[in-house]
Amino acid sequence: MGKYNTEEEALQNYDSKKYRTPDGYTSDIAIFTIISEDMAPYKPPNKILKLMLIQRAQTNAEGELNIEGGKWALPGGFINENETAYEAAVRELQEETGVEGLKIKHFGTYDKPGRDKRGWIISNAHYAIVQESKLAKRKAADDAAKVELFDLHEVEKLKLAFDHEDIINDAIWNIKKDMALTTIAKDFLPKEFVLSELRGVLSTVLDEPWLKIESQFYRKAPSLPFIDKVTLNGELKKTNKYSKKEAQLYQFNDYQPFVSIYNANY
Repeated sequence: MGKYNTEEEALQNYDSKKYRTPDGYTSDIAIFTIISEDMAPYKPPNKILKLMLIQRAQTNAEGELNIEGGKWALPGGFINENETAYEAAVRELQEETGVEGLKIKHFGTYDKPGRDKRGWIISNAHYAIVQESKLAKRKAADDAAKVELFDLHEVEKLKLAFDHEDIINDAIWNIKKDMALTTIAKDFLPKEFVLSELRGVLSTVLDEPWLKIESQFYRKAPSLPFIDKVTLNGELKKTNKYSKKEAQLYQFNDYQPFVSIYNANY
């Protein structure tokens, strides 16, 4: 029998100082968007995946040298003891970039020894892919000197703080999963669209072979279960907005993708 007979007695004699605790607990947020870039006449807009990053200020609020100052990083910061990691992510996103009202998702915890020069600091990572209009009011504040949108090729050339390159790569994997398993693409398309517009959005995130080869895409796309041909007064509705030859218009239907491991063919 131990020294204590009740849980209350055990708690009264519990000594947390016996255990090493982290030096900090943070949240980081990867926010992606898909922007449109006008091309030549009869060409659909070019779609580009971009990531919002902040440039860490050279000094902190107290005027002291900021760790990893001048480097680019995901928005984020330390979690207060009276809030969850998710609540801290929402707060830090607003404080550093002015962006609010986003539905973010948690996707990982980062605790590799040495990931932060300041000590043993654990970070919770969150992500979202949103319409560019939701980032229109972005403005650097708090510990951020700048806030910018970068395409992924530009991100590769930046000096990133801490282990944010790893976090970003994992976040990209998660938005690929979202694009492949959900109908999130409709958030970046007009209500009625041609197949080339759909291909442009999907291609910003996915690298599936059938997307890269035009002939394969246009053969497969009309049978996708989540889109329907648009009709008007019983006739197929078409447009020549992006081509000299009229193209069929499509729209998303109410189909909800469902993937089960039990449906796989082994």
